[in-house]
Amino acid sequence: MPESRLVIVSNRLPVSAHAAEGGVRLVPSAGGLATGLRPWHERSGGLWIGWPGNVTLEPEQRADFDRQLREHRIVPIELSTDQIDCYYDGFCNRVLWPLFHYLIDRVPVDAAGWASYRDVNEAFADAVVRHHRPGDTIWVHDYHLMLLPALVRRRLPAARIGFFLHVPFPSSEVFRTLPWRREVLDGVLGADLVGFHTFAYMRHFVASLLHVEGVEADIDRVRVSDREVRLGVFPMGVDAARFAALARDPDVLAEVEAIRKDADGRQIVLGVDRLDYTKGIPRRLEAVERLLTRVPALRDRIRYIQVAVPSREAVDSYQQFTRELEERVGHINGACGTLRSTPVHYLHRSVSARELVALYRAADAMLVTPLRDGMNLVAKEFVASRVDDDGVLVLSEFAGAAAELGEAVVVNPYDVDAVADGIERALSMSAAERRARMKALRRRIADHDLNAWAGSFLARLDTVGPAARGAAAPRPEQGLVAALADAQGTRAVRLLLDYDGTLVPYARSPELAAPDQELLSLIGALAALPNVRVDMVSGRPREILQAWFGDQPVSLWAEHGFWHRRHIGAGWQAAAVTHADLLARIRQLLEQFTACTPGSYLEVKSASLAWHYRGVQREFGTRQAHELRMLLGDALSNQPFEVLEGSKVIEVRLRGVSKAIVAQRVHAETPSDTLVVAIGDDRTDEELFRALPASALTVAVGAQPTCARFRVADYRAVRQMLRLLLPDDSPDSARSSDGERAALGA
Repeated sequence: MPESRLVIVSNRLPVSAHAAEGGVRLVPSAGGLATGLRPWHERSGGLWIGWPGNVTLEPEQRADFDRQLREHRIVPIELSTDQIDCYYDGFCNRVLWPLFHYLIDRVPVDAAGWASYRDVNEAFADAVVRHHRPGDTIWVHDYHLMLLPALVRRRLPAARIGFFLHVPFPSSEVFRTLPWRREVLDGVLGADLVGFHTFAYMRHFVASLLHVEGVEADIDRVRVSDREVRLGVFPMGVDAARFAALARDPDVLAEVEAIRKDADGRQIVLGVDRLDYTKGIPRRLEAVERLLTRVPALRDRIRYIQVAVPSREAVDSYQQFTRELEERVGHINGACGTLRSTPVHYLHRSVSARELVALYRAADAMLVTPLRDGMNLVAKEFVASRVDDDGVLVLSEFAGAAAELGEAVVVNPYDVDAVADGIERALSMSAAERRARMKALRRRIADHDLNAWAGSFLARLDTVGPAARGAAAPRPEQGLVAALADAQGTRAVRLLLDYDGTLVPYARSPELAAPDQELLSLIGALAALPNVRVDMVSGRPREILQAWFGDQPVSLWAEHGFWHRRHIGAGWQAAAVTHADLLARIRQLLEQFTACTPGSYLEVKSASLAWHYRGVQREFGTRQAHELRMLLGDALSNQPFEVLEGSKVIEVRLRGVSKAIVAQRVHAETPSDTLVVAIGDDRTDEELFRALPASALTVAVGAQPTCARFRVADYRAVRQMLRLLLPDDSPDSARSSDGERAALGA
């Protein structure tokens, strides 16, 4: 028996029910997901959870159906008629599908169905949790269930969860039009590993995290509270061996000959698509017409076969789309047909696997020209079926498969003339070139087949998550919690607290990071304790700290220790001479740089300047920051200023002025039996940590490398930790959210 079961969760099950005399017959689904994961499901002895579709059965048939599902370890999720209409036909197919395929104009104005989408995801979560066993690996699939990873994570914190998106993840600008963008991102981030078909989709996801959540990914990972979420690219393949075997089947070869004989010597151009507006069929038909119009001789020499597999027939927009396609086909045949030839053969029906492979083998050119597609397995199925190393693939550059299939004739599906040129090129290509291209494509498809895709994802998932780390391992925060609990009411404590990123989340502009009432109340309660002294140690200007905390009984250190206000009513004291003239010249340089970097801003302080680029597009901001560092390095050589890089900020400050000054002064004036606790999140705080004695409790916030003794997840964990110093009967001691408790690990 395998040590770990694989629990696959998808919107649809890998089987469908067909009523038969005396019971029900289970028919395996032909889709790529069902085909690819069925062997993994069988080998692991795991479960497959999903919706069985609209199944109308008599009571006896239903009992037989349920029995067979149990035998195959399949768990059905029953959906009501309203849920099917609002969740599946509504939110999934009327909102998420067009949005993720860049067709925003097709999203209904009311974008209805969100509540049903959430409810169905919760129903799936109930089933996952109910059937979960320790050690299970949970693999969630596609846009129908984007809330599910987080819903399961809340109830099974130690579970290993993977999520794979089978459609494109759109650019941040498009994704952010979704009203529930934050909830969707939070849902996906419940997984330990998030998989995409292409690097472009992963980049779009990362950009959306930055713009919507303010969370920056570190290449292929994201820190979420105390967890690390990995991101990966896993291009989905097809069952290449199965298609190759079918392509050699004698019955299929006989069908190939029949198709070619019926074409009567004409070159066959093929299109096979699910009937969907994202597949680009109308523009493809227009390209065929354009080619036949400008080269009339081709009207008797080519036959275009378009197979349109019915899809979502209950959706009004799809019914209208079907009518428009049929009218378009009739127009082309009327305008370009001859006495001997009808150029377009349109089949609006499903085809069997054998019929499909026969069409693939018979085609001289295959047109796969979606306007946008997550991967498009039809292109790979065609290649896998061409065991004769012949045929030409004409492929949209906006299909995910284009990132892998470079030997195809790649076209822009929006450019009708370019598609027409691509068809003509494919049909006139020499036999030697056709074979060279197809051999290279077939090698790649065989090496990266469906089994390799599933295996690579599951292998990566096996190395991440709580289960991989060992859920029972002691958390590093536990020693910190114990130390603070011991100090509560029995030992003097001096708190050195950074502000941005430590007590509050980072904001795009300074004025948006003002302390909330909860924080002010917490700081006031701490400072009022007889055994606690609070020092606010920030890079902020003294004017801002004075405005925010001037009436609090705390010690304020502004501009990383350059300015110090000891207590309420005391004046501010400077640590050094400011060199105002030189600073003014540096300011001119930074203002010029700010003007040519949209989204950045310059923070002017009395003894330093800080250039912030958190609001700049990520790649551009990183490039500009690099250039600015180089420029300042040259300009400030042999000057009394230095360049310091923080979290999305580059600061020019006086040499020797840093939070290390604060550490030195605090150490000099603090009794040896006082517990010093320093908390911060960036490089300036690392200077503070290193300058403090070994007896101090140093705490880093976030996942960056640190010399601190302890680490917590985020500002919420910091606030929860500080409440440990308050008396148990204090109102602020009990004022903590579930998110804060989870962030600290309490």
